[in-house]
Formats: sequence, C-alpha cells, structure tokens
Amino acid sequence: MSDLHERVLEWYDEHARELPWREESATPWAVMVSEFMLQQTPVSRVLPVFEQWMGTWPTPADLAEASTGDAVRAWGRLGYPRRALRLHAAATAIVAEHGGEVPDSHAALRALPGVGDYTAAAIASFAFGRRHAVLDTNVRRVLGRVVRGEELPPASLTRKERESADALLPGDDATAAAWAVGVMELGALVCTATKPRCPACPVTDLCAWVAAGRPAYDGPPRRGQTYAGTDRQCRGRLLAVLREADGAVHRSRLDAVWSDGPQRDRCLASLVGDGLVAATSPETYALP
Repeated sequence: MSDLHERVLEWYDEHARELPWREESATPWAVMVSEFMLQQTPVSRVLPVFEQWMGTWPTPADLAEASTGDAVRAWGRLGYPRRALRLHAAATAIVAEHGGEVPDSHAALRALPGVGDYTAAAIASFAFGRRHAVLDTNVRRVLGRVVRGEELPPASLTRKERESADALLPGDDATAAAWAVGVMELGALVCTATKPRCPACPVTDLCAWVAAGRPAYDGPPRRGQTYAGTDRQCRGRLLAVLREADGAVHRSRLDAVWSDGPQRDRCLASLVGDGLVAATSPETYALP
C-alpha cells in the first residue's frame, strides 16, 4: 500500500459512521437495498426507510412475494420511486436465477434488472469484499482533487477517471474493498462539494488540488437541480395521494393536489407508463 492508502484506511477506521448496512451482521441483500436507496438520496433520509424495509422484507424472496404496489408504498418519500420497482424486479430475478441469494460477481450483479456498473461494483465490493473501483460522486470528487488537482469531477464519468481509479486500487481484495468505502466516506464527511474541511483531511499534504492553491472549477457550467414546479414534484404529489389511500382513488382527488391540468395529466400518464400506478377504471387509480 502507498502512504495515500494507509492514511485513508486509518482515517476510516477512526471516523466511519455506524450504519446498519456496514455492520458485520449485514447481509448482501441489506447492502444491495442500501445501494438502491442511497442513489441521489442522503443517508439521513434513507435510514428510517431502510430499517422498515428490511424488517418487512429481510430477504429477496420476501420482497419478490410482495406486490410492486407494496414496494412503491414502502418506498415512501425517498424520491425516484422507479428504484422501488427495479429493486423488486432484481429480487424476483435473484429468486428465479440465483436461488434467492444475491450473486457475488460483478457480471452476475450487472445482469440483474436495475443494476448498473456502479451498483454492481458497490455490492461486489461492500458485500463480498471484491476488488472493484466504486465510483460514486464522492469518490470521483476525492480522486479528482487528490490526484488530478480538480475541484470537481466532470459531469459524467470519463474513461480517464476510471483508469485512474483502477490504477489506484490496492492489490488484494480485502484492502481494495476497504479503500473503496474509505474514500467514499472521506468524500461524504470531509472532502465535500462545498466547504471542504481540508485541515481535517488525512491526505491534505498529498492533495494536488491543495498544492495548486485550491483552484476553482473552470469546466462547463453546472446546472443546479430544481424541484418546485417540475414534473418530478407533480409525480411525487400524485403518488403521495395513492400511497396514503387504502385502495383506488377517484381522479378528482388527484386533480386537487396539482392545479396545472396538462402537466398533471402528463405526469399521471407517465406514472402509469412506468408501472408505478394502475388505472383501475376510466376515473380511478391505485398503486399496482
């Protein structure tokens, strides 16, 4: 290991947050559920939903036996509810193709519905201790600063980033897996997107960005995320009505939560098209 590896791993041993999916007793399924939930969602919002979800469906088989509507309802207000459908589809495939056990190889994980390169690498690394570069936003930011001297990574993952991350992986599986989660935690707690705490960073004297005087990002303009008034907000309002209902609801109840008729109709149609909502009659809707 290099000095960089040793420092990050020592820092992680001392500062890692205690999270249920990191416990020694956590199953590969728990890790998989957490990875689906943590996509674009902070830990604080995930924790209560994760605990309830694992209490209800502690294995892939338990979730596969449930309806997709139950999965969407349990997803609550985590956002991006299609993740609930994808997790349900993945659980069904795990039961059908892997005897109910989460597979341990990147290739087999990648073949599951809703599992992309990042999620497959994360599950293989965090659940099974495999050697993979796990490149989420936090990791990309840390490596971009420490290695390349860039304040922020490109908007989309580049080949150069992947090659650099692969080259930095420690040689053995166990150390590489610890490195992956350690860098991720460093990005989440110290090397943050705004107001990074460089004095608290264990590798600040090795950081190319700090050595260069912390130059500001000078790449293409980054669009800030908006929510108010968007289709995403409208879809969330409509789903909230259906989640809280015992059964089908009349169209008038959906009309009442969003005043823009054309946008509401478009969003309701998209929810039906995505399989998140079912039309039970020409005027009533329910979770599937």
